[in-house]
Amino acid sequence: MNRKNRISEQYSATQGKILSYLLQGLKAGKHYFKSKYIAKDLGLSPKEVGTNLAILSDICDELDISRWSYSNSTTWRVLPRSA
Repeated sequence: MNRKNRISEQYSATQGKILSYLLQGLKAGKHYFKSKYIAKDLGLSPKEVGTNLAILSDICDELDISRWSYSNSTTWRVLPRSA
């Protein structure tokens, strides 16, 4: 099963959008993401992004997602999980 199908089956639509966004960012060399910028880029609210990232930090097997900073919007550190 390819990654896109697995994402759509394992996560909600919003979580899938956020996860795809994070994976694209990782490919571009980014490791830190602010909720407000993710929200702006995906047409979501920052609260919606934060709530879903907190859920993804617990259930996502592919990425290590953790809250990194709270100043002027939550910053999240995202790293690929080691196998």
